Amino acid sequence: MLKQFLPVVLAAGLMSVAAPFAGAQSNDTQAAPPATTQQPADANGGRHHGPPDPAARTQKLTKKLKLTSDQQTKVQDILQTQKSQMDSLRQDNSGSQQDRRSKMMEIRQTSNTQIRALLDSNQQKKWDAMQAKRERHGHGHDSAQQAPPA
Repeated sequence: MLKQFLPVVLAAGLMSVAAPFAGAQSNDTQAAPPATTQQPADANGGRHHGPPDPAARTQKLTKKLKLTSDQQTKVQDILQTQKSQMDSLRQDNSGSQQDRRSKMMEIRQTSNTQIRALLDSNQQKKWDAMQAKRERHGHGHDSAQQAPPA
């Protein structure tokens, strides 16, 4: 008789031990997606996925460079134009990947030059330092084109 009850008791015991873990796992799975979708763009150690938002980038530059309201408007316009041009290039599959990359670097350099021209001398020094730091950390896409004018 003991041999008949042993498998039943053993199975019931395993189920009672495993049930709380299964419930906790399904609750964690359901709770996790909203938490990740609500994280700010700077989550993941400052890394972003996809092109940067012109408004968010303008706010970061405003904070770092202390942009005036006039500069903010002009910088955001430049960044919006850059984003539009980049988006168009990403959609265009007619050229080679290398050609698209080269055009993107040109667009980025043009935007950087336009932004730098809006800045006063103190802001330009900060801008140049930011660009140099970006290149040192491997974010510069072409150091020869990213270098500020002398």
